[in-house]
Amino acid sequence: MLVLRPVQLGDLPQLQRLARESLVGVTSLPDDSERLRDKILDSRTSFEHDVFSPGPESYCFVLEDLATRCLVGCSEILATAGFSEPFYSLRNRHFNSASRELNIEHEVPALSVCHDLSAHTLLRGFHIDAALERTAFSELLSRARLLFIAAYPRRFADAVITEIVGYSSEDGHSPFWDAVGKHFFDLPYVEAERLCGLESRTFLAELLPQYPIYVPMLPQAAQDCIGSVHPDGQEAFDILAREGFETNSYVDLFDGGPTLFARTHGIRSIAESHTTVARPGSVIDARGRYLVSNDSLENYRAIVAELDYIAGQPLTLDASMCAALKVSEGSPIRLIAL
Repeated sequence: MLVLRPVQLGDLPQLQRLARESLVGVTSLPDDSERLRDKILDSRTSFEHDVFSPGPESYCFVLEDLATRCLVGCSEILATAGFSEPFYSLRNRHFNSASRELNIEHEVPALSVCHDLSAHTLLRGFHIDAALERTAFSELLSRARLLFIAAYPRRFADAVITEIVGYSSEDGHSPFWDAVGKHFFDLPYVEAERLCGLESRTFLAELLPQYPIYVPMLPQAAQDCIGSVHPDGQEAFDILAREGFETNSYVDLFDGGPTLFARTHGIRSIAESHTTVARPGSVIDARGRYLVSNDSLENYRAIVAELDYIAGQPLTLDASMCAALKVSEGSPIRLIAL
């Protein structure tokens, strides 16, 4: 059985393996033991502290195979994207220009550095082993974070965003970076992403031009990257699109990948999840497949399970499910259909 749980310090070697295997552009998963150790400690502190409003907290989760004790995925929530430092992105908006004399009017798209999204909750750090891609466990790894938000709404903002990795070639070549960022940094795309993971994106935003970048002046290959998704990032995009997330006018500083946005109360796994209590049992006449979580904080757990759920009644779970979720008779349970 696979279970999603908060990361522990003992997970560091396996978390670094996941970071090493993750897609270029997932800057919140640096392949650096000290940075990952700090991430784990920050996450543990966030789970342990009482929180009454969203702040700098980060909640890092891992997907563990209970049979092998091997980690097969990870994901994270940052309670406030720009709490400690501005969360920079590029705003893609149109500028109007007109000539009354010639009776000509134009709308010209332009990119401007901004930190408009700094107050939002950020989903990041999504990575799953290739063998589990496009399975129910990808849904678990991504959406169980949303069930956690549903259980602890005061810890998170009224809106949630995530950045989807933009296009780059198999050899790490990004047409968008080459046309924009590389003019201000003598760095290839992969190295710039690595530095952002080790430090922050502030250094990049500070050196990028503070005036609009007019999109029609960029090479066509770079224009085509704006808002496009890396093939290996499409699943992360699709899962959240089904949750009600939508693209907006913001794109990533490095590769032009899209930003997804949703109002917290409207996200499917938050708005439509059900709560009940656990009832241990030995026989389940399964009628559907569900994401199921406990409502614990430090001991948060979530699994995929075949269940017979009837609204308003306790939820029967077998012994293995109860053990994975760390629940007993009468424990609060949250679930949503896959």
